[in-house]
Amino acid sequence: MLSYQHGFHAGNFADVHKHLVLTLILQSLNRKSKPWSYLETHSGRGLYELDSEQALKTEEFQQGIAALWTADPGSKLAFYLEQVRAVNPHGNLDCYPGSPKIAALMARENDQLHLMELHPQEVGYLKRNFRNQPQVGVHQRDGYEGVLSLLPPKPNRGVVLVDPSYEVKSEYQQVSQFVRKALALWPNGCFVVWYPLLQADRWKSMVKQLTDAAGDRAVLDSQMTVSKPEERGMYGSGMLIINPPWQLDRQLAELVPEALGQLQVSDPDSALSWLREPA
Repeated sequence: MLSYQHGFHAGNFADVHKHLVLTLILQSLNRKSKPWSYLETHSGRGLYELDSEQALKTEEFQQGIAALWTADPGSKLAFYLEQVRAVNPHGNLDCYPGSPKIAALMARENDQLHLMELHPQEVGYLKRNFRNQPQVGVHQRDGYEGVLSLLPPKPNRGVVLVDPSYEVKSEYQQVSQFVRKALALWPNGCFVVWYPLLQADRWKSMVKQLTDAAGDRAVLDSQMTVSKPEERGMYGSGMLIINPPWQLDRQLAELVPEALGQLQVSDPDSALSWLREPA
């Protein structure tokens, strides 16, 4: 969707949920010395200024990362917050790292990143934000087609993040079709799908289709809700993980409620479930 720009939403509660999950998965990959691949279908610009016109128009970050920014250094969320502090070296919350930046911050010398972004303005920022980083490939192309063309990747362990805007209803079906094709090409990859919780409940059929597409692979689903469902607007965030790393469920069971307890939201709640348990 070429009209969507994430700058209006950067650092909101959904980003907190999404990036908490992502940092835990990348942390798990880093426990082994073998290199990994990171691929993303909808990368955005990778780094967002929170004093920009877009961010200040909605101020969604105030309910998200701003509420966590002053967390106790001993907090169990510290590892996630370290990635945010890395792009704010002067101690003020001026910027928020998108998924590509978090992955790049956590990448080691031999790890490889492939970032897809179709929006001409956003991909321009993305290229500038990752210039002189040879391990990061920025591709201006359709994210689904682009990632599929690189599967299976080298190195042959890692994660794909699928993170569209879902502003077009057909996107739910596109995600399901993409993941089914991608799993056929890279059966051992970890696939992470973010989705919005909206009253229309279109995510429910997509989650079922993704679980069916996973076959006998483990499927973990994490949801964070911040308000009661309303006719308009997102009331929560979902993260579906196919082939999740070991003990991710235990980590999320502890850390998502801890994050929710610090966010400035009206009706916090979380849910975690195995849609298909590990063999």
